[in-house]
Amino acid sequence: MKNVTDSFVSLGYWPFAGSFGFNTDILATNPINLSVVLGVLIFFGKGVLSDLLDNRKQRILNTIRNSEELRGGAIEQLEKARARLRKVEIEADEFRVNGYSEIEREKLNLINSTYKTLEQLENYKNETIHFEQQRAINEVRQQVFQQALEGAIGTLNNCLNNELHLRTISTNIGMFGRMNEITD
Repeated sequence: MKNVTDSFVSLGYWPFAGSFGFNTDILATNPINLSVVLGVLIFFGKGVLSDLLDNRKQRILNTIRNSEELRGGAIEQLEKARARLRKVEIEADEFRVNGYSEIEREKLNLINSTYKTLEQLENYKNETIHFEQQRAINEVRQQVFQQALEGAIGTLNNCLNNELHLRTISTNIGMFGRMNEITD
């Protein structure tokens, strides 16, 4: 604890610097830089991320509404099919002697096709919702990654001097060359 208070007390005794220089104590500067970058990312990225999520939420809600409208149309078709079924039943009573079994088959086929149509519409709605959710998640991931990458590149560019920058580039080029040799 004494070392911490000594460092604050000694702030008043620092001589004025004659020129600008780099702090080469990497253990002291990296946590500060990282905390500043993370703070900036959180502060500025929060609004962008929340806007993206709100926009995606509205799109998903619109998709759900559209699916509900399709469902309503399918219910109307079901009602029409039931009305047609009633009509078929009336005709079945009239033609019972000649074709009762044929009418029953028509009735079952009509009911089955209507239920299949409803199931297909419900499946389409669920697939659409799932697809939109996955697409929203992927877009948010890409944008967060892009922002983090830009922040990291900015931090690296600010922290690297020319000599260290050239050494890093040559090391990465060497690693890339070895990776190409391995893949070839």
